[in-house]
Amino acid sequence: QVQLVESGGGLVQAGDSLSLSCSVSGDFLYPYALGWFRQTPGKEREFVANINWDGHRTYYADSVKGRFTISRDDDKNTMYLQMTSLKPEDTAVYSCGRGRIYYDGIADSGGQYALWGQGPQVTVSS
Repeated sequence: QVQLVESGGGLVQAGDSLSLSCSVSGDFLYPYALGWFRQTPGKEREFVANINWDGHRTYYADSVKGRFTISRDDDKNTMYLQMTSLKPEDTAVYSCGRGRIYYDGIADSGGQYALWGQGPQVTVSS
C-alpha cells in the first residue's frame, strides 16, 4: 500500500524554527509535484507550498512566503518543509500531498493531490 508518512512537528515558541519531512512507502515521489497544506479545527485545508516535479519551481502562500522553504530530495524519496520565524497563527496539522506527474505549476487546491499523509501537529506558542 502506498503511503505518505510525515515526521517532525511539535510544540515550539514564536520565532522558533521547525522542519517537517514527508516520505513515501511503496512508491516514489519523483516525478510528481508535491505540496504541503495545513488545517485547523473548523477551517478548510489551507495551501502552504508546493514544489514542481523536478524541484526547480516552488510556490508559497503569501502567509508563509519568506519564512517557509519547501524542498525535495528524490534520492532519499523525501520532501521537506523548513519553517522559520514561526507565529502562533502557523499552528495547525500539516499534511503533505503527492500531486500530478510532471507538473510544473502552482498546485494550491487539495483536489490536485491524489495521495495524502496523516500530518503532524505543529503548535506555536506566543
